[in-house]
Amino acid sequence: MCDDCRALLDISEYNYCLCDAKPIRLPPTQLTGKCSRCQDRKLSGLFSALPYKEKTLTRKLIYQFKYQPYLKDLAKTLASILVEHFVISGKNTDEIWANSVLIPVPLDKKKLKTRGYNQSEELAKELSNILQIPVISDILIKIKPTKPQMELSKEQREKNLEGAFSIISSADAGLLHRSPASADIRGRKIFLVDDVYTTGSTMSECAKTLKQSGAKSIWGICIAREG
Repeated sequence: MCDDCRALLDISEYNYCLCDAKPIRLPPTQLTGKCSRCQDRKLSGLFSALPYKEKTLTRKLIYQFKYQPYLKDLAKTLASILVEHFVISGKNTDEIWANSVLIPVPLDKKKLKTRGYNQSEELAKELSNILQIPVISDILIKIKPTKPQMELSKEQREKNLEGAFSIISSADAGLLHRSPASADIRGRKIFLVDDVYTTGSTMSECAKTLKQSGAKSIWGICIAREG
């Protein structure tokens, strides 16, 4: 992306709660990512760099990252945009990243074969290189295909994703080549990485699965957020 196009992006210097309707801008000093209305959400909070609906350029970047012409290398640009958001919002601190790992939201096998890569995993890898945080991409897997979320209502999205994700435990080491870091996530702070956050159904279902395996807390990181 050239400098002129990048200047068109409205990279957020704030963080917002998890509410779908009129999310509240959180005070810079607040360590939690929720307001009083969204305390029941499974995520602990969300980092989002860009508004999704307002900028045609944002939508184009994400679309071409996920669909034809499958611009896989956009992961570097999008990761740098996220890091700029962390910096200008005051969230790029040792306290926030301590004892944490990045976990990409997984794709089902059919979509992965069609695209050739998981866009969330590519983004997580680039963030890992910049932030020096380990990325674990072989522990959270998608075990059943689901309908495209954009076609569904909030209630349908939640039902669509029920039971869609699972954890590969250390007992399954014979099934996959597993890195030592992925052997156990108990007590770790997890940052789930995805491209777009709409109602939060996908991240919520992933967070539920990870919490059942003992993760300490689970935050979301996405390029853009609707709402």
